[in-house]
Amino acid sequence: MSSPRPVGYAWSVAELLLGPLLRHVDDTCATVWVETDVACTVEVLGHSARTFHVAGHHYALVAVRGLPPGSSTAYEVHLDGTAVWPPGGHDFPPSTIRTIPHRNDTALRLLFGSCHFGGTEDPKKYATLGIDALAAYGRRMAGRAESTWPDALLLLGDQVYADELTPEVQRQVSARRALGRPRGPGRPPADEVADFEEYTYLYRHSWNEPHLRWMLSTVPTMMIFDDHDVRDDWNISRAWRAHMARLPWWSERLAGALISYWLYQHIGNLGPDELERDELYQQVLQAGRSGDAMPVLREFAETAEAERGHVKGMRWSYRRDLGPARLIVIDSRAGRILDAHERAMLSEQDFEWLERGIDTPHEHLLLASSLPWLLPHAIHHAQSWNEAVCRGRGRWARLGEWLRQLGDLEHWAAFRGSFDRLSRLVAAAAGTRSRTATPAPDTRTAPSTVCMLSGDVHHSYLAEARYRGAHAPVVQVTCSPVHNAVSHTLRGPLRMAWSPVLAGCFRLLARRAGVAPLPVRWSKSAGPYFGNMVGVLDLHGSGAEVRFERIEDAAGRWSTLVSRRLS
Repeated sequence: MSSPRPVGYAWSVAELLLGPLLRHVDDTCATVWVETDVACTVEVLGHSARTFHVAGHHYALVAVRGLPPGSSTAYEVHLDGTAVWPPGGHDFPPSTIRTIPHRNDTALRLLFGSCHFGGTEDPKKYATLGIDALAAYGRRMAGRAESTWPDALLLLGDQVYADELTPEVQRQVSARRALGRPRGPGRPPADEVADFEEYTYLYRHSWNEPHLRWMLSTVPTMMIFDDHDVRDDWNISRAWRAHMARLPWWSERLAGALISYWLYQHIGNLGPDELERDELYQQVLQAGRSGDAMPVLREFAETAEAERGHVKGMRWSYRRDLGPARLIVIDSRAGRILDAHERAMLSEQDFEWLERGIDTPHEHLLLASSLPWLLPHAIHHAQSWNEAVCRGRGRWARLGEWLRQLGDLEHWAAFRGSFDRLSRLVAAAAGTRSRTATPAPDTRTAPSTVCMLSGDVHHSYLAEARYRGAHAPVVQVTCSPVHNAVSHTLRGPLRMAWSPVLAGCFRLLARRAGVAPLPVRWSKSAGPYFGNMVGVLDLHGSGAEVRFERIEDAAGRWSTLVSRRLS
C-alpha cells in the first residue's frame, strides 16, 4: 500500500492513491473523487480541479458537466496531464459515466447493502468473514454486458470498521504507534483507530481491492454512515455519550471520524450545484489549495455533533432524484437528539426537511436509513420496552441502560416517538391515513411504491407494512452484510424474533411499561437470510422488483434467495 509523500516533496509524476470513485450522477453532470500523493491538477473528460490538502493528504472532486442525458461515456483520469487511470495492465472494461435522465419512464437498477469489512489475507479472519459480496459483484459485473450493470450503488453504513481492524491495518497502526504517534493525552485502544491519519489507512485498505475499485469507478455511489464508521454503539444514548466524552482519547477519535467521513464519503453525495453552495466545502477548497484545510475541518468537527437547542450542528441526510425515484437518505446516527428529555432519532428541523422531501411527487419513493424502520416484532417490542424502562430512575433504569448497550437496542423502535412520526409520514406518502396520521395527499400524486432500504442487522429480510386503504405498497427491505458475519448462535434467535408467541410476550411487557399501541402493522414476507449478499432493486415504469443475491463460493457462484415483485 502506498503512503503519501511528505508535503512539498516533488517527483516528476503524481500518483493516484485511491479512486477514481464515481459519485454524484444525474442527467447531465457527474463528480469523480480521487486521493493523490501530491498536490496536482486532476482532469476528467476535459474538466479539471486542483487538489486540496488536508494534513498531508491530497483530494479532489472533479465536476463533469454537459454530458448527454441517457448517455454512456468512457473516461480516463489525468494528473498534471499524465494519464494514471486506467493503470497499466488494467484488465477491466473502461470506466464509464452513465447519466440518468430525470423521467418517470426511465428504468433504474439500484444495488444496495451495508456492513463492508475490509479484505484480508489472514486465513482465520478470511474464514470468519467469508467472501466479499461487493468485490465479487464487481468481478461478475466486469464479465457482463454494460446493459446489465446497476445504475447506482447505495452503501448503507459501516463502510469501514474503526473499532475492529484487519490484521493488515492493525500492522500499520502498530508501526505508527511504535514511533510514538499519535501524541497527546490518554492511550487509544490498540485494536482501534485513533485519529484522522489512521482513518486514512482504513479507507485505502477497504476500497483498494481491484474489482471493487473498478466498480466504484463506474457505478455512481451514495453513502451514509452507521456506528462502526465511528465506534460500536455510537450515540446509542445520553449515558453512552457522556461516558465516551470522559475518555481522554475520544475527542481526537471522533474528530478523525467526522473529518474523514466528510472527505471520503459525504462530499461525494452532493451534486456540483450543491457543492458550489456549500459554505464548508468552499472554505476547505480555499484553505486547502494554498495551505492545510485541517484547521477548518477541525473547527467543523467540534460543532457537527453538538446539540444546541435540540438542533444538531450538521445535517448529513440528503436527497437524490434517480430517474423514476426520489431517494431520501436519512442520517439515523449523528442526527440523534439525546440531551433533551424526549429522545429523537432526528431533530424537529430534520423531520420537517424529510417531510418536504417526501411531498415531492415521483413514481417511486425510496427512503434509506442504515437502521431498519420495521424490525422482527419481538425485537421491536423489546426495544420500545427498554426505552420506557430507561426513562425511569434508580436500579431499573441502570439495568435498562446496561441492557440497551449490551443488546444494541438503538433502532427506530428504541426512539418510539420518532418511529411513530416516521410511520405517519410514510402513511401519508403512500396515499392513506393511519390511525394517527396527518391528512393523506391526493392518491393521484402518491408513488407506485414506498420502500425503506436498510442494513445494520447482519441478516436480510422483506417486511410489508399494512396501512388501511393504502394507494402504494410499503415495504421494508433490509440487506446486510455485504462482507461480515453473524455468528451461528444468533441465527436461531433472529428467526425466532418473528414468532407471534414471542412477539406477544414482549408486546405485553411493553404495554405494561406504558408503551403506546403501534401506529402501523407489518408482516415478514421473505427471510431472514444469512451470509454475504447484495440487494438489487429494479424499477421500470410503475413496476418494482427486489431480490437478494448471495455469493456462495470463491468460484463466483451466486444464488438468488428471493425475487419479489413489489407492485
